[in-house]
Formats: sequence, structure tokens, C-alpha cells
Amino acid sequence: MSEHRTYKKIELVGSSTTSVEDAINNAIAEAGKSLKHLEWFEVTETRGHIENGKVAHFQVTLKVGFRIAES
Repeated sequence: MSEHRTYKKIELVGSSTTSVEDAINNAIAEAGKSLKHLEWFEVTETRGHIENGKVAHFQVTLKVGFRIAES
């Protein structure tokens, strides 16, 4: 292993009809299917959709960082 680590950061949008937390978990779970070494995330935006005066859908934009293999 090298003496340093190198990371890449991508932007994702997760959604859920249940909660903001569920939207975050959904995005990370999907990213984990094709990306390895996921290490951190930061929420950059939170949005929602209103139907009949109630929150119907949550949408969260997040940046996810993952370590480049072998770094």
C-alpha cells in the first residue's frame, strides 16, 4: 500500500417516500452495488414533493467519496 490515499467524489440523488434518511440510505446502497471502498458522504441539498398538503416524496442530493483502489 502507498503512503497516501487518493479519493474520488461523485454526486448522487437518492429518493424515498418515507424519509430523508431513507433517501440517503437508498442512494448509498445503489452506489455500493457498482462502486467499492465507499468511505463518506455529505448532503448538499434536500428537496421534497407535496401532495394534498403533505410531504409525499423526499429527494436528497449528496456527494459520496470513495477511495481509489490500491491507494
